[in-house]
Amino acid sequence: MKRITKLVMVIFLLTGISTVNGQDKYGTEPKKCQQNLSLFHESVKAKNFEGAYENWKWCFDNCPKASLYVYSDGIKIAENRYKTGDKTAAAKLINDIYTQRIKHFPKNLGKVYSDWAKSLIKIGATKDQVFEKLDTAFKADPTGMSIKNLANFFQEVTDRNKDTNVQKVFDTYDDVVEGVNNKIDKLTKQSDVINAKDSLGKTLTSKEVKKRKNIGINLTALGQVEGVLDRIISKVATCDRLIPLYQKNFEAHKTDSKWLRRAVSRLFSKECTEDALYPKMVEAWVTSDPSPKAYIFYAGILEKRDEKKKALEFRKKAIDLETDPYKKADYLYRIARTMYGSSAVSYARKALKHRPNMGKAYLLIARMYAKSANSCGTDEISKRMVYVAAVNKARRAKAVDPSITSKANGHIRSYSAQFPSKKILFVAGVKSGSRHKVGCWIGETVTVP
Repeated sequence: MKRITKLVMVIFLLTGISTVNGQDKYGTEPKKCQQNLSLFHESVKAKNFEGAYENWKWCFDNCPKASLYVYSDGIKIAENRYKTGDKTAAAKLINDIYTQRIKHFPKNLGKVYSDWAKSLIKIGATKDQVFEKLDTAFKADPTGMSIKNLANFFQEVTDRNKDTNVQKVFDTYDDVVEGVNNKIDKLTKQSDVINAKDSLGKTLTSKEVKKRKNIGINLTALGQVEGVLDRIISKVATCDRLIPLYQKNFEAHKTDSKWLRRAVSRLFSKECTEDALYPKMVEAWVTSDPSPKAYIFYAGILEKRDEKKKALEFRKKAIDLETDPYKKADYLYRIARTMYGSSAVSYARKALKHRPNMGKAYLLIARMYAKSANSCGTDEISKRMVYVAAVNKARRAKAVDPSITSKANGHIRSYSAQFPSKKILFVAGVKSGSRHKVGCWIGETVTVP
């Protein structure tokens, strides 16, 4: 009796969604479709892939619109048949499943084509066949691709174009990073809503708890993308390559704000700002797009020219123009990046007032602390205790922003290696667990490790 009840429930869960808007998605034999759908799904859950095949194949042929399980379970069944049976027939079946999946459920295509590429790798498809699917996935939605597939795709784009069309490599990189950052912002805002409710002492629903957990997992994964791509592009995006490329293309793009924004950002991030081309491009960007972001970069140019008062005016102008607190925080963070020590920390803290979960602002504070260790300490212990304060900020960074977990962990490992040793503490008569006031402009009290 329990088994029958369970079977009825599974049928309801698998097929209930499929009657949206009164549409019949179960073919000409709806009862048989629903029954077979439940039977093959239960078999797949039990990893009895061969036992699931007949019921699954009937649904695939006779009611392909019934449920996404026809395709998600179908791939598992087909890949198992590739391992254990006729590889040629199984390979064809895998491609047929993805083709029908896209025809009947044309959603999340970035992920679907990415998964298709993964299946093709498993069945030994050619590099060109895999790349074709990755390219289609990227064009549909790069944020739906797995990190491994994004890396594989970008590596292939880089290898194919680094000597003939390096601009395509940079454009692909920018498209991925912008898409990922937009998704990170979207997920972060969703997380903020849940966290705000939690901070007020209100009880979260089980759905909200699960959603926050899933957001954290997704943010952690998305946060790794830029680092993975940076490792691939690092050999291509050098100043020796970038400067001649942008000099060659500047005249054709001097009014193209998107091109200028990307080019200026790349030159800045790769520290290629000493060439005369950099301020020329920044000024062109400000002219073509007098936006808050452009003003921030232009202020940096003015600062270098020792026009500090004018630089500050443009920074304030950028912040005042922006109404979105997330973007305002981003501009304050960008200002912080152009400064050093206490000034940088001051702007990073201003950014955190508008976006309390801005992990990279905490990381910037951690870096400024660490760089000030020698000047903010008077002896070995007080100097090394600065690193404790730096680690605290890095830990705070990944606690509030899972997307920078990997970077934060790197900072934590690096700074922790500078902690005072047990021997140093013993000789100085300092007890572990006692409190220590970090000196100069940092002024934080930390616990002795």
